[in-house]
Amino acid sequence: QVQLVESGGGLVQPGGSLRLSCAARGSITFSRYTMGWYRQAPGKQRELVATFTNVGITTYVDSVKGRFTISRDNAKNTVYLQMNSLKPEDTAVYYCNAAGGLWRWGQGTQVTVSS
Repeated sequence: QVQLVESGGGLVQPGGSLRLSCAARGSITFSRYTMGWYRQAPGKQRELVATFTNVGITTYVDSVKGRFTISRDNAKNTVYLQMNSLKPEDTAVYYCNAAGGLWRWGQGTQVTVSS
């Protein structure tokens, strides 16, 4: 069973930056999995924000292209999301998971962008 632990969220002003981390704990070969960052804003469905495939390809939803960067450290079973030029509409709870939401969701980390 895999446990996902997200961290790094917080309150930031528009234009600011945050770096999120997500550790996957369990007996897995982390490098085999495409990993994704998702977010869920109040009253909205969870959406996929960025992915990093097991062969090194990254993809982003249009709304974050050029501002967010996904990366991973397979030795640490960890995926990261560097978020720059944050906007109020980025406010959400951020989660990571394997592609398709394969594992049980973690608690997420709250990101609030507000002046």
